[in-house]
Amino acid sequence: MTPVFRFAPSPNGRLHLGHAYAAMRDYDLCRRAGGRFLLRIEDIDPERSRPQFEAAILDDLAWLGLVWEEPVMRQSERMDAYRAALDRLRELGLLYPAFMSRKEIAEATAGPGWPRDPDGAPHYPPRDRDLPAAEVEHRLAEGARPALRLRMDRAVAEAGDLHWIEGGADSNGTDERRTADPAAWGDVILARRDVPTSYHLAVVVDDAYQGVTHVVRGRDLLHATSVHVLLQHLLGLPRPHYHHHRLIVDATGAKLSKSARDTTLADLRADGATPAEIRDMVGL
Repeated sequence: MTPVFRFAPSPNGRLHLGHAYAAMRDYDLCRRAGGRFLLRIEDIDPERSRPQFEAAILDDLAWLGLVWEEPVMRQSERMDAYRAALDRLRELGLLYPAFMSRKEIAEATAGPGWPRDPDGAPHYPPRDRDLPAAEVEHRLAEGARPALRLRMDRAVAEAGDLHWIEGGADSNGTDERRTADPAAWGDVILARRDVPTSYHLAVVVDDAYQGVTHVVRGRDLLHATSVHVLLQHLLGLPRPHYHHHRLIVDATGAKLSKSARDTTLADLRADGATPAEIRDMVGL
């Protein structure tokens, strides 16, 4: 079977050196494996996604020398697929509407010892897990717009022990069996208040739809793989090999960020940088 790799940027800003490293490493590994390379635009956030950023991303990637299969897939065109996945999880009794505001969550989790997920956010309080149906219907009738969360205790009990293969995308490395720990994330959001999906759900559904066999991405998403493996099991989806690479950081050791306005590829191109020099900058 031909390996399938994908690069999946979000069109909420210009690409920087961290994105360049991720894209080129992904592409290099794909070519080394003789695989197919896909591009997916992760534009589920309607407030931050912009057509001009998508156009700039395509331009930057082509300038770096990447070639991908057409058509490019956009998550904004896949909402029906995400709703179908949510319906399946709902049928399994694993979803519930979560009504608490950020302020209410902060107040309920302010005490010492409250569990936090690998990103440092507090686990969602269990208050909404078993609300009576009549109360849920009453709140919805009044205009409440809840998020949908995964009931993690039931999901973990349903799935049992889970693992994934780490490093499989790197032919120079050694595959490692990693044990998944989705419970560390608590009741994760699978559909936001304003969008019928979340990163966790969309990435799992789309990787399966596109036949992705190798997921290459940064180490900042290593722990999130536990949630993805769980969702793959619950939805009966195939499990790719994963390879989580190093991150490009600034002088302080912080991950490069669009929101921090770190130097973009467009800036470097305007200053005369070449794709070969970009490779040198990121250690490729």
